[in-house]
Amino acid sequence: MSEAGTHKPSVAAFDFDGTLTRRDTLLPFLRYLFGDAQVARQALLLSPTLVRYGLGLLDNGSAKERVFVRCLAGMGMDELERAGERFAALVLPGLLRQEALQRLEWHKQQGHRCVAISASLELYVRPWAIKAGFDDVLATRLEMQPDDRVTGKLSGANCYGAEKVRRLEALLGSRSGYTLYAYGDSRGDRELLSYADHAWYRKMPG
Repeated sequence: MSEAGTHKPSVAAFDFDGTLTRRDTLLPFLRYLFGDAQVARQALLLSPTLVRYGLGLLDNGSAKERVFVRCLAGMGMDELERAGERFAALVLPGLLRQEALQRLEWHKQQGHRCVAISASLELYVRPWAIKAGFDDVLATRLEMQPDDRVTGKLSGANCYGAEKVRRLEALLGSRSGYTLYAYGDSRGDRELLSYADHAWYRKMPG
């Protein structure tokens, strides 16, 4: 068989917060939605949850869900998606790491399949990522009621840690079928980075 016939396709999986961006994006999104004063009030009410999470007594998904229930429960998904699209267009560009975007552009030029994979909310990661040229977006989703209002709970698992690998497997199938490049910056990316053929932690390659 020819070399071209045996060549495996390549996939580049990028974490979002702290890898493509310079910081976590949830707080900026909540501030965009509600304003600083309301976010500060909610933070006081959520302080026991935030302290427990900071001490390692509460996992990432549970802490996030408590924040969402407090802040987002009862809101319409359409309203949130529109806000997510505006946030993606107006705020996210100012939070991006240029070196990460350069690496993304390199993968696109090579014809690699590019996947954004994030514990952040899909409602703002997806519109930004699709516009940036990603082929697929795997992120955290919110549960909806029959009237299309969100409960604040997560729909499925938080896209964090081992869940990132599970989501990638569900999307792409057998790991033997492609070469994987992975980029991450935190403990939530460890399993994804371990899963990859070529992994970069925090600092993008030059």
